[in-house]
This record gives sequence, structure tokens and C-alpha cells, in this order.
Amino acid sequence: MPEVVVRNFACSLDGFGAGLQQSQSKPFGKNAIQIMNWFFPTRTFRSMIGAEGGGTGLDDSYAGRAFEGVGASIMGRNMFSPLRGPWADEDWKGWWGDDPPFKHPVFVLTHHPRPTLEFENGTSFHFVDGSPERVLEQARAAADGKDVKVNGGVSTVRAFWKARLLDELHLVMAPVFLGEGERLLGGLGVEEDYEVAGSEASETAVHYRVARKR
Repeated sequence: MPEVVVRNFACSLDGFGAGLQQSQSKPFGKNAIQIMNWFFPTRTFRSMIGAEGGGTGLDDSYAGRAFEGVGASIMGRNMFSPLRGPWADEDWKGWWGDDPPFKHPVFVLTHHPRPTLEFENGTSFHFVDGSPERVLEQARAAADGKDVKVNGGVSTVRAFWKARLLDELHLVMAPVFLGEGERLLGGLGVEEDYEVAGSEASETAVHYRVARKR
């Protein structure tokens, strides 16, 4: 049965999934890019930027499965763009240029609609406003029987998790402290409904599988 999943979502040891002061030059915010240090050396990441080589160990095995079995995904406005408010510049097509890695319909949560963006590789960005439940209905219809992935950012994952809409989360705990930022963990009230179903450690991170209790 298709599930709603979070994969490869990194956070610091003190529970932050992004830093403050996000900008075009600092997409993860102040000091927070370091939570992705497990990902950058992988062969998966290097192939995404047109480079050769890269690690093929545990971190890469997780990175490579990010979109496996996924037919549609959901992300917040802040993950798509550093811009705020009305779309003053509709030339912005996302952080990924003309070849986004998704290759399926992506629903971007925003209070400011704009025309759908479509790319030759099958990615399409649909700008929608609505509750997590309503947007998930749209994503499920577009996923055509496959899984729906909630990409992020922090507030989007928290909203879907708090609403008990997530079936499984893959959280990557990086061995760093941020001290401030956007907190992923804590205050969700989901402890009775979810459990840690497994974990594996690499040299750079610990991968946790959190699942809905059956």
C-alpha cells in the first residue's frame, strides 16, 4: 500500500533541521549546511552535480533511495525559494536549475499562487494553498498509486507529522550542534503514535528509521 514518507532529512544533535537567516547564498541558513556533510561526499550527490567518483557506503545507499517508489512529493515554500511574499520574480525556478532531481509532480505550499512549472525530465512544480490533509489528497492523486514523499522544510515536515499523516521518516542525525534555528524535534505530541524502528551509523551520521506504530 502506498505510504507517506520522509527520507534523508538531516538535523543536528540538538534537533535543528535548518538555521536562521536563510538566503540564496545560504539555503540551509546560518551555519546549518554542516548537517549535510554526510551527503556531499556520496556518489549520489556527486552525480547530481555532474561530477565523478564519491563514496558508495552506507550514506550513499540511503541517499540513492531518496525517490525510490515515489510518485509525487510535497515541499514548503521556503524549500523551493528564499523569496518571501508575492512572487516578484517568477523567473525563479527553484534551487535546482533546469534539471530538478524529482522527476515527478511536486506540490509547493504557498499562500501566493503562480503558474505551474514543467521541466523536460518530468518534474513539475504546482503551487498550492491548503491544509496538509487537502494537499496530501492532491499529491496522492498525482502519485498514481506510488508513495508520496514530504521533502521539507522543517515546518512542513512538522505539520504533516503532527497531523499523523506520515507513515515513516528517515532522519539523519549529524554530529554537530547548531544552537539555534528551526527545530524539527520536540513539541509534536506524537510519542505514543511513532517509534524508532531501526538505526544504522556511518562515520559521519546516524540514520534513524521512525515509523508509525502498527
